[in-house]
Amino acid sequence: MAPRYPIPATACRMEDSIKRSRFIVSADHAPDMDSAKRFVALIKEEFPDATHNCWAFAAGPPGDTAQVGMSDDGEPHGTAGRPMLNTLLHGEVGEIAVVVTRYFGGTKLGTGGLVRAYTSMVNCVLEGLVTKERVETAALLVTIPYQAVTVFKRMLPGYEAEVTEEFFTEEAAFALVLPSEYLERFSEELREMTDGRGRVEVK
Repeated sequence: MAPRYPIPATACRMEDSIKRSRFIVSADHAPDMDSAKRFVALIKEEFPDATHNCWAFAAGPPGDTAQVGMSDDGEPHGTAGRPMLNTLLHGEVGEIAVVVTRYFGGTKLGTGGLVRAYTSMVNCVLEGLVTKERVETAALLVTIPYQAVTVFKRMLPGYEAEVTEEFFTEEAAFALVLPSEYLERFSEELREMTDGRGRVEVK
């Protein structure tokens, strides 16, 4: 799994009119399949009178297909859900769910037109989306001799590590959280710094 990647920071909605049909695209953060399905249900509830509420989600890192879903919701097979999902998978944003709501305006778009319309709506919301960085973290318990505490605390900022608890008994112990991409290098430096006496336990 990618240790860092962009995810939606907040929900986003945009609207467009294509050949008299009204298209509304809604997107939100979906860290897992359950939250993605809840978001889809919420949008369907908001627009119960829509002709279609087509949807797609990719609830993992960008491009990852382990937790994906899609639906044409009554549009011709392969003209909505699949192009929406393909756009999401190439959109470089992870953990995202999208619903495109359509109110039919009387003019048929044809299969090619539908694919273009649903693709363009997802591209539109991806461009307008505010993102934040998702960082995969590891929780650790670090035990070190007292004489190493000052040097240990000095090394923490370089690993973006945050101490959550401190324990002082026969040795000094610290519960901390740091990006998992740094775990191996952090453990190595700690061992060197304490001549092998420091211990790192992943919680």
